[in-house]
Amino acid sequence: PSPLYPVYADAWHLTPVMLTGAFAIYVIGLLLALLSAGSLSDYVGRKPVLIAGTLGTVASMALFVIADDYVMLMIGRALQGLSVGLLLGTLGATLLDHSLERRPALAGVLNGVTPPTALGVGALSSGLLVQWGPAPEQLIYILFGVLMLVLALLLSLIPETVTKQPGAIRSLLPAMRVPAGSRRLLRDVSGALIASWALAGLYLSLVPSLLTGVFHIDSHFVPGAIIAIFATCGALTGYLLQKMDPRREQTIGVIALIIGPVVSVVFVIMGVLPGMVLGTAIAGIGFGAGFQSGLRMLLATASPDHRAGLLSTIYVISYLAFGLPSVIAGLVDPYTGLVAAFTGYGVLVVAAALVALILQMGSHDPVEAEAAAAAEALEAEAH
Repeated sequence: PSPLYPVYADAWHLTPVMLTGAFAIYVIGLLLALLSAGSLSDYVGRKPVLIAGTLGTVASMALFVIADDYVMLMIGRALQGLSVGLLLGTLGATLLDHSLERRPALAGVLNGVTPPTALGVGALSSGLLVQWGPAPEQLIYILFGVLMLVLALLLSLIPETVTKQPGAIRSLLPAMRVPAGSRRLLRDVSGALIASWALAGLYLSLVPSLLTGVFHIDSHFVPGAIIAIFATCGALTGYLLQKMDPRREQTIGVIALIIGPVVSVVFVIMGVLPGMVLGTAIAGIGFGAGFQSGLRMLLATASPDHRAGLLSTIYVISYLAFGLPSVIAGLVDPYTGLVAAFTGYGVLVVAAALVALILQMGSHDPVEAEAAAAAEALEAEAH
């Protein structure tokens, strides 16, 4: 409901800290679900977890429709975070299960391209509906709830790919599950994951306020359009570079993750909107290439029994990077001002990207070798 936050703020007299809280509780719920139920589908099957997460999302949409105060908004956001957390790792693992034998690279590409695509479509469509649609406080959620109900029906029809096995209760203990053979590679690509998702958090959390406070644009559509530019560039980059060596793709992504925020910050300080849009497009390229390349490399090292757990760990790292700096920026904004908060956030993203570049330069093993080493490690674990 991010495009509706200004509407809620006016109607319920919400402070910036309260809006930050609504963002934070979503991330907290999502992380709790990823940490505790991230590998649940490896034990009980993909379909039960997918359907539970989808129906939970529908319930959160219903809460948003009837929300008439801040407390109801917070409850809906918490449930939404928990439900999305259930879906993230399991959806990715399901894509792998259904495409790995026929097109091994497809699942990695889809896992990398889908998040920015969904982000762009969601930002643009919600901005349009809030700006020009009837009853914006309800229409967005009703439409999305109906779509999720249709998705739940479709998910109930797909074949199950996992055989149930004991250990489901034990798997609910909060943990980050990384197969032994994937740990070194995760260390190498974590900088790019962190920089990519911290950058996404930067745009979602601060750009709407920047457009109003710095560029004096009073519109619900324009922030959605700016976020859509960022996300669309990310999705297109992931699609166009899908056949490139993932280490080369990550290098391109990390460089764009450095250049994009620098360009954006400079033009925000100068008050030049077209320049900020240019920086946004470059940053989107970095987001798409940086995130997808890491996913492609890591998923090549995961066996079927470890896919959901590994994907959930990837998303825990990504959403911590997405949420934590955004919350801090929201808390310090009243004291430092928007431009200073945006600049500090940009410096953080560039620092993470520089670390990622250093890690990337220090790793020379081809992905195929990493995957073979991972397979050997998994076999050793099994014995």
